[in-house]
Amino acid sequence: MLADQRHAQILDIVNGEGSATVTGLAARLGISESTVRRDLEKLDDSGCLSKVHGGAVSLDREGVTRDVPVAERAARHSAEKRAIAQHAARLVGPQDFVYLDAGSTVDALIDALSEKRAVYATDCVSHALKLASRGFEVIVLGGSLKSATEALVGPDANAAINRYHFTLGFWGTNGATPEGGFTTPDFAEAEVKRLSMAQTIHRFVLADASKLGRTSLVTFGDFRSATIVTTALPEGSAFADLENVEVV
Repeated sequence: MLADQRHAQILDIVNGEGSATVTGLAARLGISESTVRRDLEKLDDSGCLSKVHGGAVSLDREGVTRDVPVAERAARHSAEKRAIAQHAARLVGPQDFVYLDAGSTVDALIDALSEKRAVYATDCVSHALKLASRGFEVIVLGGSLKSATEALVGPDANAAINRYHFTLGFWGTNGATPEGGFTTPDFAEAEVKRLSMAQTIHRFVLADASKLGRTSLVTFGDFRSATIVTTALPEGSAFADLENVEVV
């Protein structure tokens, strides 16, 4: 079997079932496990799927059950994230106390920010460093570092958030549906998101179209608790008639 044929069959299996193991693929395709591993590496490098320990997951499912490292997420849907970020940046005024959640779309927002009279607070180490390097006033919320998202989580982060009252806030999400609300894979990070939203007057969830209609493991906010800023709506979805969705 030619490599291109193997790759096509592997993608059909992974995308059709959401995930597959090396052992399972080898048995179904009649090839060695070492060949499967090499094929998965090539498919991962080309951005067709995500290679994980012992197998691979579909990019449609990735991010639903686990957090993808920020460096990987930043390259995906980059044009959409920039459009969302530019719109969101215009919402910040000189008197605002702004909460910035961890995540690649909020990272794009930081690149688009120009209002330096506002005060910014974040639970994300890389966001704080970028804000400081650009001359913004930034408050870093303490906690335990979660490497995949570079977020600070846990009791210290929760206690720090409860001391503040934000006028404006921006969050990322792994999924958003009218029924399940805003969702993320990690319980500790969901709590930080939930608490920070409760401490914020004007709330915006920044979500490219790939996040809409998906549900991850833990809900951190009711669907109507924030305005969703996105670039497109799924075809035939229930999102079109909702007042709290802004398409930019």
